[in-house]
Amino acid sequence: MMHRPIGKIVKSNSHVDYVCQVYNSGETPHPPDLTDYAFGGFVAAELEAHSGVVLVGLIYNTLLMNPEFGSLGPRLSPRDEVEIFSPDYLAETATLLGVICIGWFDAQGQAHQGVPALAATVNCPVRLLSTDEIYAFHVDAAGEPQLRYTPLLLAQKHALVAPLLMAVIDRLSELFPHSRNRLAVMRNNLAWKSIVQPAG
Repeated sequence: MMHRPIGKIVKSNSHVDYVCQVYNSGETPHPPDLTDYAFGGFVAAELEAHSGVVLVGLIYNTLLMNPEFGSLGPRLSPRDEVEIFSPDYLAETATLLGVICIGWFDAQGQAHQGVPALAATVNCPVRLLSTDEIYAFHVDAAGEPQLRYTPLLLAQKHALVAPLLMAVIDRLSELFPHSRNRLAVMRNNLAWKSIVQPAG
C-alpha cells in the first residue's frame, strides 16, 4: 500500500536532517491528518532525478509557524472573511516536521540503513512508509530486525532521540513478535540511559 504525500522538503540542516512542510488545505486534494505525521513516523522521500531511489526518514520534531503570534493590533476583518478575501495570508501558517534520514531503498528495492550518498531536493514529496516497507527496511537475511542506524541517531545529541528510538522499538516489536524479548532489552537500556545521563 502506497501512502499519499503528506508534505514536501523545504530545507535541510545537514545531509541527513531535513525540514518537511506539511500540506495545508488547498495544496492537495486530501490534506494529511494529525496522525499521518505523528512523532516517530517512518517517511519516504522519492528522488525524482534518480528514478526508484527512495530516502527513508523518521519524524523527530514538529514546529508550528504562525505569523499572527505577537500581533496584538485590531483585526480589519473577521477570520472567516480573511479566508475569502485574503487566502494567501492563511497559507503563511505552516506545520514543519523535523525528519532525519536513516537509510534508503535503491532502484532495485533493496533496503540500506545508514547515511545515503544522495540527498533530497527542495520540494521533494514526502509520504508515509507502508507497514510492508517498514518491515522490508528492517528485516535482515535471517528474518531478524536490524537497527544499524542507531549510532547515527544517538550522534545527533538531540533531547528527543531516546524517545524516538523507543517509539521505533515499540513499532518493531509489533512487526517482529518473535524478537520482542531482545528488543525489550534494548528499549530498557535506552530508557535507563535517558534517565541517568542527564543527571550525570
